[in-house]
Amino acid sequence: MSIIEIRGASKIYRQGEVAVRALDNVDLTIEKGEFSTLCGPSGSGKTTLLNVIGALDVPTSGDIRIENVSLSRLSKTALSHLRRDRIGFVFQSYNLVPVLSAYENAEFILVLQGVKAHERRERIMSLLHEVGLGKLAHRRPNELSGGQQQRVAIVRAIASHPAIVLADEPTANLDTKTASDLLDMMQELNVKHHITFLFSTHDQRVIDRAKRVIRLVDGRIESDDRY
Repeated sequence: MSIIEIRGASKIYRQGEVAVRALDNVDLTIEKGEFSTLCGPSGSGKTTLLNVIGALDVPTSGDIRIENVSLSRLSKTALSHLRRDRIGFVFQSYNLVPVLSAYENAEFILVLQGVKAHERRERIMSLLHEVGLGKLAHRRPNELSGGQQQRVAIVRAIASHPAIVLADEPTANLDTKTASDLLDMMQELNVKHHITFLFSTHDQRVIDRAKRVIRLVDGRIESDDRY
């Protein structure tokens, strides 16, 4: 089953009179349950591609479909709901709310979705225990390590049962041991819950774990390898 379908996606940024082609006629399909990464040198287009998939940016031309729904046909409100309900986001800076506890950060999307309190608690506490943070649910981000904060961010990303989790450089701020543990955890979530992960990274530690490596150069897919 295809989660993401991209056909002829291009993205052009204008800097004065200069046109910069960040994406150049990209075709790509991501299937349910994949553990894949976009990689390439700085300026290759990997973050731009992740952003258009996540409806955080709009391609200049081409079509992006999530679960066979064309993003170009959706209103701003519908796009907002799609990001909330069908896409989980994990960023290198964690993006946790400082005044909220780990539990409150993780449940935030479920609150926006109107999920009942008892279901939120059951779902979030189960996931926090699964990632080793059950006893730290009451702590705020500044009381957690970088790796623990990223685990909270991952629980927040998967709690709403999204179609896909998009992770932009999720290990960039982590030491080798912490990054390895985090990747182990995401692989377990991928296998156990069939969660589809798509990373954007230049971190070889992530690339080595991926089951599919999509390499971009100058806005084009140079290679697409499965392992």
